[in-house]
Amino acid sequence: MSKSIFVFISFYLFLPSPGSAQDQLISRGNTKYEEYSFSPAIDIYKRVIDKGFVSAELLQKLGNAYYFNSNYTEAAKVYDRLIREYDKEVGPEYLFRYSQSLKSLGDYENSDLMMARFTEVTSDDKRAANFKSDYKAEIKKNSGRYTIAPFEYNSVYAEFAPALYKQGLIFSSDRDTGNLAKYRHTWNSSDFLDLYKVNVDSLSQNKPVKIDNINSRLHESTSVLSSDDSTLYFTRNNFRDGKYVRDGSGMVRLKIFRARLVDGQWSELEDLPFNSDAYSVAHPALSGDGKTLYFVSDMPGTLGQSDIYKIQVLDDGTFGKPENLGPSINTEARETFPYITRKNILYFSSDGHPGLGGLDIFATSVQDENHKGPILNVGEPVNSKWDDFTFIFAEESRKGYFASNRQGGVGGDDIYSFLETKALIFECVQPVSGTVRDKISNEILVGATIKIINEANEEVRSAITDEKGHYEVACDCGQGNFVRALMEGYVPSEEYLEKSDGKPRIMDFYLERETVTAGFGDDLAKLLQLSTIYFNYNKFDIRPDAEIEIQKVIAAMDKFPSLNIKANSHTDSRGSDQYNLYLSQKRAESTVAYMVSKGINAARLQQEGFGETRLVNQCENGVKCSNEEHELNRRSEFLIIE
Repeated sequence: MSKSIFVFISFYLFLPSPGSAQDQLISRGNTKYEEYSFSPAIDIYKRVIDKGFVSAELLQKLGNAYYFNSNYTEAAKVYDRLIREYDKEVGPEYLFRYSQSLKSLGDYENSDLMMARFTEVTSDDKRAANFKSDYKAEIKKNSGRYTIAPFEYNSVYAEFAPALYKQGLIFSSDRDTGNLAKYRHTWNSSDFLDLYKVNVDSLSQNKPVKIDNINSRLHESTSVLSSDDSTLYFTRNNFRDGKYVRDGSGMVRLKIFRARLVDGQWSELEDLPFNSDAYSVAHPALSGDGKTLYFVSDMPGTLGQSDIYKIQVLDDGTFGKPENLGPSINTEARETFPYITRKNILYFSSDGHPGLGGLDIFATSVQDENHKGPILNVGEPVNSKWDDFTFIFAEESRKGYFASNRQGGVGGDDIYSFLETKALIFECVQPVSGTVRDKISNEILVGATIKIINEANEEVRSAITDEKGHYEVACDCGQGNFVRALMEGYVPSEEYLEKSDGKPRIMDFYLERETVTAGFGDDLAKLLQLSTIYFNYNKFDIRPDAEIEIQKVIAAMDKFPSLNIKANSHTDSRGSDQYNLYLSQKRAESTVAYMVSKGINAARLQQEGFGETRLVNQCENGVKCSNEEHELNRRSEFLIIE
């Protein structure tokens, strides 16, 4: 498959040194293999096997040659034999590639079994962490959002890598066979690729034509234009002064070039400064403002076989330093062919994230600099069990293009147009709200902090309670989160919020004080913001409303075992002074007896009745007051005595 030249791999498996004719043949195959010339390597390895020689290394290389040429049918056969005959010599990477090959054959059951084995033998591999038994259900949820149609300019050759250009497209193709004999590329026995342009909106007969001053004797592909169509970035083999340049292993690497449109002609061709002869840099994608260039590379620091990077484009046309997009996006496998929309949605192809088979197209929002948003498979019909790649999308018209090597096409790789009928939701947002209160007093806590902590222990959002102790915050319901409430002087409290469907959730918090700062004679009810404990007229039994408040005092004494208190009880001025003294003492005793009945040691409690000697208002003997005013004096208080 022609796009395979742009997917980077580095593996070095050595077979016996040349000696016999068989060894010499294997050596020739290894040379082709290490040059990424997989088609002739396959022919040689098959000849060796047909002669009766087979080994784990030979099957590994033959399987890889098929796999990276997207011949998943043959790759699956070879990997199956490798695992059956050399199980103990098979590393986890071959379990993964066999699983991917089985997906492309539609055998999801055995593919999942291979992935289960893969996860068992890997510890920190992102692909193992991403694998979930319900991944197909998640893909199905995102499916059915596009209507697709074949690109009318497909040919029996390969067409892929579309790029928006004026009223049409630029795309890559090997349709020109004029130089077949001289410039056949041995990666997959396809002709070298050139860039073409076509006006897709033309009402008259239109024909794709090569772009002048850009194409060379080697590959040109994957391009992107600036918003004003005056600057073109594109991928090309490492080509200098009319000659191609090899790295230390003899491989011709890929580079990104930049050209300027001057007087209607592409000129001022520039080899970008972050290219290298030692590794590949390819597949440019430009942000809407033109200030960030995304690309793919296997440069040092790459997490997998190929990673997506970004680099700042400065005002003077120079560049910053390349930045890897990190392990949330990049895996140990292939991430490639990025495309960024004006709303900062990154589309890319990968076989490291859970998909339907081969390369699938994924999307994620890169508004967040940490790139921690969910990675979503865009679903069928854009994705298939084959390779799907080079996705581009105009958000204004909701139209776009992508390429695939799926069955039913005209050539090996074909371009398809699509219309998005339903937008992809990139973030599942769950509203969370509630109130924060003191656990003992039930007092609302104003200014308490609510934090959303993800499963990587990173704070992602926060809120502050208002004058009613209320908060509102949102979290990503596509993953589990911890909701934590904090207030100075209180012990933090948190609850785990599982991955959900995004329905609103109410979470109230009741915080415990770290300590009760109090001294001898302080009123505990005031410290805990308790409601006053009142009694009915001429009664000393505990009222239901008083019982609630006494329970809070009991909770404080349970939490602080050294806390001892004295219950002081009072009456109003009605009745004789002697009777009121008796009644208040009974109220104090009733209060203490209730607390003892709830488990408080009597040794920690004292009580005293004061009758009508400590009124809180003007309702003395002979003063006319309402029942409500008299009630204010019929009360119990709790004083700290130790």
